[in-house]
Amino acid sequence: MKKLKLLENNSMQQQFYKEALHASIFNYISKASQLLNIKSYVIGGFVRDYLMERGDAKDVDVVAVGSGIELAEKVAELLPTRPKVQVFKTYGTAMLRYKDIEIEFVGARKESYSEESRNPEVEEGTLQDDQNRRDFTINALALSLNKEDFGLLLDPFNGVEDLNSKIIRTPLEPNVTYSDDPLRMMRAIRFASQLHFTIENNSLEAISKNADRLKIITKERIVDELNKMMLSVKPSVGFLLLESTQLLPLILPELIALKGVEEVEGQKHKDNFYHTLEVVDNISKNTKDVWLRWAALLHDIGKAPTKKFHKKIGWTFHAHEFVGSKMVFKLFKRLKMPLNNKMKFVQKMVLLSSRPIVLASEVTDSAVRRLIFDSGDDIESLMTLCEADITTKNPNKFKRYHKNFELVRRKIKEVEERDQVRNFQPPISGELIMKTFNLEPCREIGQLKEAIKEAILEGVIPNEYEASYQFMLEKGKALGLKK
Repeated sequence: MKKLKLLENNSMQQQFYKEALHASIFNYISKASQLLNIKSYVIGGFVRDYLMERGDAKDVDVVAVGSGIELAEKVAELLPTRPKVQVFKTYGTAMLRYKDIEIEFVGARKESYSEESRNPEVEEGTLQDDQNRRDFTINALALSLNKEDFGLLLDPFNGVEDLNSKIIRTPLEPNVTYSDDPLRMMRAIRFASQLHFTIENNSLEAISKNADRLKIITKERIVDELNKMMLSVKPSVGFLLLESTQLLPLILPELIALKGVEEVEGQKHKDNFYHTLEVVDNISKNTKDVWLRWAALLHDIGKAPTKKFHKKIGWTFHAHEFVGSKMVFKLFKRLKMPLNNKMKFVQKMVLLSSRPIVLASEVTDSAVRRLIFDSGDDIESLMTLCEADITTKNPNKFKRYHKNFELVRRKIKEVEERDQVRNFQPPISGELIMKTFNLEPCREIGQLKEAIKEAILEGVIPNEYEASYQFMLEKGKALGLKK
């Protein structure tokens, strides 16, 4: 990030003024403020990202020293599009959309907290009060939208200096900041992960000290921060900070259970916690799908409860994929994550996570057909996960494993083109079986359907109607059924 040189010959102020007039929305807010005779400022993430040149902002926070709701309504009156204003009286906020930008208006306020809740007692305040209540110095930066000093930066906590130094620091004493609103601990770690910043030492120690306060935060808010962390370029940064500050055991104890290496009779296993974080970083280079990244994070959680040592074969984790897929449901339910197709996708990826690895040693047509059938349209995601699972530091092994997966990919393409088994429905329906053998609903129908499916997957018969029909007649005869 380039060094910020602010207010030198008012250059930044002039630049913001020019860009604001071009964007026009800030000009409208300025005019509305004049008409209402109140002061207004753009504050928080927009200012931070504007100074860091982090692309086009889609969310803008405006603080008014007065009524944020009145200011929003006046801005909507002035805008040619006359957007609808959403008012949230309970919070004293209002929101409108202009083009592709979402703008939230709030009156300047000061807050006081009780120990049992992160929801503060709120009263009207000054701009300084509002900046005092912000989570981090880099989010307390404000730009004036007032005619007399339009574009002037107000930086009471040296946030620009922290931007230049890539530091996450709280405006006030960190123990107070985090105890008041423990979600800020998650936000500190998320910003460190997203922006590649360092959390200042006092602030980092305060997170560890106040870790238990996270229990008053709703699961939904925690997961929202986790998802943003997961979408970082290198998610391990956030998860290592969660672990070192004692927050991770409160959120994902299943990951903490993977930590550590045991040794019995000179035989060790790898530390599956650090391995998991490597896998998440690996997969993040190849996908922005947050649910596939979740699958990478959870792919080995079944190893902790299935870990055993056998004198003859050493450490084993039998059926850890099956156990892990069951754990995914419990984890999603506990964190109040969606119990829908997203969860089922993660479960499927965890359950199948070792199949291509095993397959790589002996690529048979029948095994490939079964893999395609079981993974369906998610076969590419599964292969991406398995390739990310290669974390060996031995260059020869690394090269060999990736070559094996190239072979598996070629075989998958070849078998799929020839046999068309992805999401296939067997050519013979239950209704046809009933009609052919004059049957009422019975277990023999299911047996025949299963036999046909298995025959196709094993390559005994092609995935075609005529071959399947003849196979059905033969199997029906063997079961004592008459046509």
